[in-house]
Amino acid sequence: MKKLVAKIKVSTPGRICLFGEHQDYLNLPIIASAISKRIYIEGYKRLDSMVNIQMPDIGKHESFYLSGPLKYEIERDYLRSTINVLLREKFTFSKGFDCIIHGEIPINAGTSSSSALIVSWINFLTRLSDQEIIMPAEEIALLAYKAEVLEFSEPGGMMDHYSTAIGGIIGLKSFNGIKVEKINAKLGAFILGNSGEPKDTKQILARVKNGVIEIKDYLKKSDNEFSLQTILQKDVKKYRSSLNADQYELLCGTINNRDITMEAEQVLKTEPLNHIKIGELLNKHQAVLRDILKISTTKIDRMIELALEAGAYGAKINGSGGGGCMFAYAPENPEKVMAAINTIGKEAYIIYSENGTQDDIMEAVA
Repeated sequence: MKKLVAKIKVSTPGRICLFGEHQDYLNLPIIASAISKRIYIEGYKRLDSMVNIQMPDIGKHESFYLSGPLKYEIERDYLRSTINVLLREKFTFSKGFDCIIHGEIPINAGTSSSSALIVSWINFLTRLSDQEIIMPAEEIALLAYKAEVLEFSEPGGMMDHYSTAIGGIIGLKSFNGIKVEKINAKLGAFILGNSGEPKDTKQILARVKNGVIEIKDYLKKSDNEFSLQTILQKDVKKYRSSLNADQYELLCGTINNRDITMEAEQVLKTEPLNHIKIGELLNKHQAVLRDILKISTTKIDRMIELALEAGAYGAKINGSGGGGCMFAYAPENPEKVMAAINTIGKEAYIIYSENGTQDDIMEAVA
């Protein structure tokens, strides 16, 4: 086991969901990409058990002692929940630490700032624990999922944690076990546009997720063979009389998104890469998210229109929806697309696929 030093700086990227929005928690496939916006944690071990955390980006400071399970002070208290999960996994901390957290990822905007924080936090904590372990990315991702989703009984899935921990472009399938595959497609530039509209991730996830699960459970009572993973689009119509109009539309949209994701996977794995086809599939995906799942907004729809008019190949809302960010695929003239989005968006950035969680600095401290 590799012994670590007293000072460390780790970082983790945000992510965009290329294909499969609102599907991972249904055990349907997704394709995501880590992005070149990261969150950083840098810290030093102390001589006592005190933990001091500076968060200048949001003007906050946290202090507490590492003395057994921690009581949660706020809703979604991820800094403490992560420590509690690690304690249950038999990690120990005889020393506390001082650290600073800062980042470039838009907060509460659908780019996985919270998951990137937790992944970085696990990477940081396990390296400074008494065990001084460098954990594989997939193990970090699973612990992050426990700390963010299971610990607070949240409705989200695993996409964010695996995408930010592993990095690059990944395909994630969670039916009959977790299967993560690196996809080595050479995608060009994306433009990430932040609408500045606040979003209620928990409410939207619960509405869409619960709606589809209710449909699935209801249909399985009369047809034990029904499966979201295997039903063909042409066979969905046989359930029309069993569902109301909204339920039937939601089921059709879910299967449509699944099929778009599966088609996109094949395109991404084919060389030479068909960049225009990727854009077309992003637009098809957005149409379902906008018109059936109804998670887009008027402002984000307009940002997407402007991006396409400026030459983007395709664009869609990113994350759970209801606000936050969109992105456009713009391998040609990304600056022009960024300028178009910036005319009404809060901010826009040119981004690329990025490596996963990593240590940036490790050095001895006197």
